[in-house]
Amino acid sequence: AAAAGAALALAALSARRAARRWLARRCWRAVGLKARLLEARRRDFCPAQSVSYVNTDPLLVVEGRGARLIDERGRSFLDTRNNVAHVGHAHPAVAAAVAAQVSTLNTNTRYLHPTVCELARRLLDTMPAPLRDGVVFFVNSGSEANDLALRLARAANTRGASRCLVVEHAYHGHTSAVIGLSPYKFDHRSFGGRGQPEWVTKCPAPDLFRGPHRGADAGRRYAEAVAEACAAEGEGGVCAFFIESGMSVAGVLLPPAGYLASCYEAVRAAGGVCVADEVQTGLGRFGTCWWGFEQQGVVPDIVTMGKPMGNGMPLAAVVATRRVSDAFAAGPEYFNTFGGNPVCAAAGLAVLEAIERDGLRANAAATGQWLRAALQALRAEEAERLAEKQRRIREREAQMAAEESDDEIVFSDEEDD
Repeated sequence: AAAAGAALALAALSARRAARRWLARRCWRAVGLKARLLEARRRDFCPAQSVSYVNTDPLLVVEGRGARLIDERGRSFLDTRNNVAHVGHAHPAVAAAVAAQVSTLNTNTRYLHPTVCELARRLLDTMPAPLRDGVVFFVNSGSEANDLALRLARAANTRGASRCLVVEHAYHGHTSAVIGLSPYKFDHRSFGGRGQPEWVTKCPAPDLFRGPHRGADAGRRYAEAVAEACAAEGEGGVCAFFIESGMSVAGVLLPPAGYLASCYEAVRAAGGVCVADEVQTGLGRFGTCWWGFEQQGVVPDIVTMGKPMGNGMPLAAVVATRRVSDAFAAGPEYFNTFGGNPVCAAAGLAVLEAIERDGLRANAAATGQWLRAALQALRAEEAERLAEKQRRIREREAQMAAEESDDEIVFSDEEDD
């Protein structure tokens, strides 16, 4: 009965989508819907809420399928921008799970529900020990997850330290607290140089392309800045070290070998906890593992994730060790009305199942290897082209030098005459 209901719900969803596409195309042709929407957006929204491609031709998107977005004219675009449709736009299994659950029940998380508990267990099973034996907090977004991680870190600190370490250009969310952890935001010129909170230390991003350290010892040398920041706090120690396992806003940076291990060692020696922000990198996107931090052979104390785990539904989570969660439990109750509600939990379960069933981790690894090989071939081709260009330049320079030498000889002969 549940399967039949889900099938009917999915069929109805498909019919509604077809009707919307038909209506959108008629509106576009009849009244210039895109121009009217852009006008409404500019009138009714704050300019701080940007629209992509507004300086050229903003997209009016009416449908998504897999890795593609479709506009009101039926044009299909490869979606390289969105990071929340983790298993693809309108994934049929996710859509069916959400449709079935929303037609049955959606309520807050103070009640027992099997889907929420199953999702928590499935999520913990993707983690290495001791996180596998830790706890889950469900929230609504990556920003909420990192905000809660900050509270957890402060509760777990036995020295009363408040100092948090972040790396340059980092972005951890948009709440007041986590903007304080985000140089990408607090370094904005509108703050006049006063955006960085007193309790935050900014360390150099481990950039192997543009940074000062690019050799085999880059991991150790970048980690020295984190160790020095910890030492500067003396006996008071530090509270936490927040870092994305692969930095996105900072320029798509992967930490050099040994970097996280050295940073984690210094932070823990100073009494702090290590927070892995996996909003952009987690859930198999690195291909060979579930979580980006695993590539560095480390285990954080707290892991945060965002809406990709619900394929865009408002679902995010924090996973913490028992030690951290026990310290937090000594404080006031934590209640998040709709964090991990049954509908979003159904989406989360469907996402985890799709990752495994569709072989998406293996696909990510294979695609990454293909892209790496293609880029290396392009680099080799460009190097060959550059070498050929340099050879021709040298030949031309030699030819010009010879012509100048001939001119000098002729000129000398004329002088002798």
